[in-house]
Amino acid sequence: MKLFRSCAAVLALTAASLALTANAQEVQQNASGDPLYTVQAPDGFAMIGDLLIARPLLIGATAIGAAAFVVALPFSAMGGGIGATGRALVVEPGKAAFVRCLGCTGDGYNQRQ
Repeated sequence: MKLFRSCAAVLALTAASLALTANAQEVQQNASGDPLYTVQAPDGFAMIGDLLIARPLLIGATAIGAAAFVVALPFSAMGGGIGATGRALVVEPGKAAFVRCLGCTGDGYNQRQ
């Protein structure tokens, strides 16, 4: 029982430290100073937390959103909002899961709209 408590304490402290450092990140700019070339440089703990926690959850959200989109498709077709429904349920979680860099907080590439 003592081993279980110590393992649980180590696991809780590790998870807490990952959660704290996932929010702390640096934003570095290219020498040109152009905001188009702004690069996010997350630290290793943010990348590990993103890889082990956030990405599996976002992939699951994409799959659940796709299933919900199929169920809601007749209703959104009647209302004329198929594009908005697909974007909200499938595209946004998919973009956050597969397009953004590991440990970064912004979705997609840093491009001008």
